[in-house]
Amino acid sequence: MTARLDYRKFSKEPIKALFDLEAYLAQCGLDPKLLHIIKLRASQINGCAYCIDMHWKDARAAGETEQRLYGLDAWRESPYYTERERAALEWTESLTLISSTHAPDEAFATVKAQFSDKEIVDLTYAVSAINSWNRIAISMRAVPGHYQPPQKSSATS
Repeated sequence: MTARLDYRKFSKEPIKALFDLEAYLAQCGLDPKLLHIIKLRASQINGCAYCIDMHWKDARAAGETEQRLYGLDAWRESPYYTERERAALEWTESLTLISSTHAPDEAFATVKAQFSDKEIVDLTYAVSAINSWNRIAISMRAVPGHYQPPQKSSATS
């Protein structure tokens, strides 16, 4: 696979806005492992090889298990996820497939039972962001395989 073009060289303001949203999400209070699995699940649905590679690696670096990652595609039938995670995954799928689901009341009720209003809004921003990234990466044919998670600081106090 060859990239169509390097989208990072052009229209830098929208990319900066997406990175700013990611920075917000990283500190919004949602569990980083939860954010990784919803990003991975949306990327699976959208078929974004670049983002699947990235978020699989990020999830592993954050301590996610291989078993939970392998089971993610069939999370409804897999016993590895909490009710809170299941609610977030249902919301993620509902929003990712919004043209056919229209974010049904049942999905909202499920997420509302597990998350605060602020957390629901933050989850919605996270799903919206990954869907945007998926569309950029897929359309520009971003090549997977080269991404490496950021290294954690090993500095001691």
